[in-house]
Amino acid sequence: MNDAKLPIAYRFRGFLPVVIDVETGGFNAQTDALLEIAAVLIGMDDKGRLHAAEQFFFNVEPFEGANLEPAALEFTGINPSSALRGAVPEKDAMAAIFSAVRAEVKRTGCQRAIVVAHNASFDQGFLNQAAARCNLKRNPFHPFSSFDTATLAGLVYGQTVLARACAAAGIAFNNKEAHSAIYDCERTAEVFCDIVNRWPAPYDVAASNESAAAFDAD
Repeated sequence: MNDAKLPIAYRFRGFLPVVIDVETGGFNAQTDALLEIAAVLIGMDDKGRLHAAEQFFFNVEPFEGANLEPAALEFTGINPSSALRGAVPEKDAMAAIFSAVRAEVKRTGCQRAIVVAHNASFDQGFLNQAAARCNLKRNPFHPFSSFDTATLAGLVYGQTVLARACAAAGIAFNNKEAHSAIYDCERTAEVFCDIVNRWPAPYDVAASNESAAAFDAD
């Protein structure tokens, strides 16, 4: 094993899992506001078990011209105009998260980060659109691959709703705190770690990745 890489760099073929959750002003990533974004880094202990690590959270100012659907705001309970939110410009929030993720990718020896989210296409769509809108060139995440915990939870627990997946996993879930990006992100991280920890790598992951790299080179 390359000493420059930490074990997690081998577990997912060089990808570093990072849990993402967003709260928005609607369902359209191109037109609707990003209002909250949270990220939880995933670490690995010396026994190969995953755990939630450093986390980040930002209330986000709607970008200029952003659409805000009343039904979406009622669902999340977010008041975008409230000064108490302490919201920051979208570019500042995205840049801070991207910088932290890039640093962790480098520290662990991974090649790239990969989005982990519940119904991942939604969060990934808003993440990518915000990065493009802010003209952030150094997006550390794979542009389309992801780990969807709704799918994984359906396989493992027979549940696809986050609250029910948590219940099946024995993870506490408070419905009154749900639909906050940081709360949902933390619970999603716990679900993801629980699922992966049920299947420890049954083989030498490092050797397998090196063999695959050699095959690709041929």
